[in-house]
Amino acid sequence: MIRYDHQAIRKAYPNVDYINDAEEKVVDINGNTVALEQSKIDAARITLDAEAAAVKYKTDRTTYGKVTYDSWRNQLAMLYDDIVAGKLDTTGTWATHIKAVKDANPKP
Repeated sequence: MIRYDHQAIRKAYPNVDYINDAEEKVVDINGNTVALEQSKIDAARITLDAEAAAVKYKTDRTTYGKVTYDSWRNQLAMLYDDIVAGKLDTTGTWATHIKAVKDANPKP
């Protein structure tokens, strides 16, 4: 039995309606059997993995990472405090906070 990469097949062939691993069958919305090209499926998998990495990078910085952005209210308070203290440079609390998050969650 073949184990198809369903997500990649659907990405590479948007008209696919039905994928059956046991029957080794892929059918489009018109009921026609789809002839699969592995190179298209591999390219689609690369695209899907890149999209997933971009989402993970975003959620790591905002939700699930060890170091995440503080709430926008707290960030505004940091900025105000930095303005009052004359620290609108890399030594301010807001700038050091943002740098810590970016360093902990580098771009993919």
